[in-house]
Amino acid sequence: METAELIESLRSEGSLLADAAERAGSEAEVPTCPEWRVRDLVRHTGTVHRWATAFVAEGLDRPRRAASPPDLDGAELLEWFREGHARLVDALLAAPDDLKCWAFLPAPSPLAFWARRQAHETTVHRVDAEAALGGPGALAQPWDRLTPIGPAFALDGIDELLSGFHARERSAVRSATPRTLRVRTTDAEDASEAADAKGATGAWTVRISGDPLRADRAADGEERAEAADCEIAGPAARVYLALWNRLPLESLEVAGDAEVARLWRETSAITFG
Repeated sequence: METAELIESLRSEGSLLADAAERAGSEAEVPTCPEWRVRDLVRHTGTVHRWATAFVAEGLDRPRRAASPPDLDGAELLEWFREGHARLVDALLAAPDDLKCWAFLPAPSPLAFWARRQAHETTVHRVDAEAALGGPGALAQPWDRLTPIGPAFALDGIDELLSGFHARERSAVRSATPRTLRVRTTDAEDASEAADAKGATGAWTVRISGDPLRADRAADGEERAEAADCEIAGPAARVYLALWNRLPLESLEVAGDAEVARLWRETSAITFG
């Protein structure tokens, strides 16, 4: 996706998150993050936004720890969140194409990295906020009540997760016995929307071993080169959220060795800090 599209997604998703959090209330449980209440979700996401803004606005060229979340609640917390979200959007819009600053995943540029990372960070947590509107157990029932995620955006997020986050040394998705997982999207739009400028599709072959995993995205029209131990398939938005552990993998089509799907579910969590 283009950087401008990602910044617009960030703008929209942050507003949706704040609105859902306001409707749910600070005390509401977040079923997709069982140890959190809505106030924890808003504090976390707002802290990440301010952390990201510093790299973009100040051109910081090395890692820096995020500040501690504020001891705010209710309307005051939401005002703080909205202010920080707006600053991040404005910083990205004002940044030059040749922005130089620290980034931690491969990307065409630091600006492209931060726009993409914050758009997906905010979208996943917007889903958390909307899930909180359904109360405990909402994870199993609210799919049709969530604000839709477009297939192209979901595909971009799947690729970031598989080819970026879990290609790093710190990823815990490992197996002493090499295993292969195929991730495949099934949207009718795949034929037109899944292919990017390089002809990539909505299918990945994920090789899991004792080293960081390797995810190879299939090219448009490419035949499957090998059988996979396990395949998970479904609409792009559902695959996106399931890989981020926001929907159960059982909400997708799972074929082959279920132990490979279980390995993903138990080891793929991404932590901040």
